[in-house]
Amino acid sequence: MKKILQDYKDGKIELSEVLEKIKLLPYEDLEFAKVDTHRLLRKGFPETVFCPGKTISQIIRIIETMSKHNHSILATKADSKVFSAVKQVYPDAEYNEQAKTIVVKKERLEHKKGKILIITAGTSDIPVAEEAVVTAELMGNNVETAYDVGVAGVHRLFDIKDKIFDSDVIIVVAGMEGALASIVGGLTSKPVIAVPTSVGYGASFKGIAPLLTMMNTCSEGVVVVNIDNGFGAGYFASLINR
Repeated sequence: MKKILQDYKDGKIELSEVLEKIKLLPYEDLEFAKVDTHRLLRKGFPETVFCPGKTISQIIRIIETMSKHNHSILATKADSKVFSAVKQVYPDAEYNEQAKTIVVKKERLEHKKGKILIITAGTSDIPVAEEAVVTAELMGNNVETAYDVGVAGVHRLFDIKDKIFDSDVIIVVAGMEGALASIVGGLTSKPVIAVPTSVGYGASFKGIAPLLTMMNTCSEGVVVVNIDNGFGAGYFASLINR
């Protein structure tokens, strides 16, 4: 809304255009989706497109609608077919194959102060961590990573202690039994966001075991997001980092 009024004051748009744009607030109804065009104003970051369960044509229409209102667009859990379709419409779209994220940028946010460290227990946890990386960087944060430093070889974790102590927020991504978040939480005074992943053998129950371990941690200052929710961790870390 502020941008609309400023554009009108600057003579970039006519009054009729202002009235037309206001009609679309706070959301635009596409019948199959009500695109939240006010979220950037309310939250500081626009609505994100969660791709599973949507057709490619629906995803394209949502992105086209969002692009009229937002400086950047993030689509999560997108496969290569979805990206190919988006790329035809937005040639500058970027795809992170590991994270399965699509980013359509019209302008980059300036990096904020502070640093977010994202670490994984194993290599298999990297895709979820990369989703957190893409999200946090798109929201303007300084991000550093350290992968495959889990408790099976805990000396690897101690080798990155300087990174841990130098960070303002830490995201810990782990599957199997999920113990890494508790150890990191016990080492640092900074907020720790734990992300359980669906990586593991049968008794990990596709992420339930690490989820429960993380929720039952005895380390203070550890919060937990949902299984494989790298996006949620990156978003929340960004809010803390503000």
